[in-house]
Amino acid sequence: MAEVSAPPTVGAQDAMQGVVLTPNPPDLAQPAPVPAGAAPGPETLDENACETLYIQNLNEKIKPDVMKASLRGLFKAYGEVLDVVAHSNLRMRGQAFVSFESPEVAKKAMAEVQRFPLYSKPMQISFARTPSDAVVQKKDPNNLEAHKQRRQEHKKATRYTNPLKAKYRAKRLAAEIDGGAALPAAKRPAVQMPDEYLPPNKILFLQNLPETVTKDQLMSLFSQYPNLYEVRLIPTKKDIAFVEFMDEGSAGVAKDALHNYKLDGENKIKVLTAVPLA
Repeated sequence: MAEVSAPPTVGAQDAMQGVVLTPNPPDLAQPAPVPAGAAPGPETLDENACETLYIQNLNEKIKPDVMKASLRGLFKAYGEVLDVVAHSNLRMRGQAFVSFESPEVAKKAMAEVQRFPLYSKPMQISFARTPSDAVVQKKDPNNLEAHKQRRQEHKKATRYTNPLKAKYRAKRLAAEIDGGAALPAAKRPAVQMPDEYLPPNKILFLQNLPETVTKDQLMSLFSQYPNLYEVRLIPTKKDIAFVEFMDEGSAGVAKDALHNYKLDGENKIKVLTAVPLA
């Protein structure tokens, strides 16, 4: 589904609700459970209420597919979720859209989930400025193509007035004027296989661990994520370890959340996909 226009203001699987990236996290309150399809109370709708919620301040370290599954699992308690949209591009990073069948359901979900700490970041939720494609497809399918065309025209019209892009262009122009283009290139890092090109693996490889780290500390950290199976330290090499999960998906969620986490408050640990043995 294509993206939906955001409001003018700027600021899995079931969901990994309220994940916190601390070794000994406190218990976080969950949103009040609501029976699926339950009708909201007789409240007066806001003037700008619509079926689609616009969500900001999402954890940018979580991959879009994982975030979409998490949001769907979190919001399905309030009614049928027609669609969830989340992109990884710079302009839409940390944002998403969740569409319901009615503005009433969307309003109830927004009221009860507002500021809920998903992956340690409190969500900022408002109504989207326009209905999503999924909502139009369900309620007015004959008008879907016209709706898409209007959205594309709006996107083209605002392409060069987008504040983020304008700021980037201004910064780049200033660098060129100041001779930034003539600055020497940064030292080229050592070439290594990007982690995303490795096949999925349920075993994670940890690097840059504090030499004083214990197995219990790592168990406490990684047990925040489901299906943890084992933590293996290397006696002769105290700054590395292996963490194994029951399945590849669970390992991927933990890797995305804890890569570059400061275990000792200073040095970032590296959480990589282990290279499978031939």
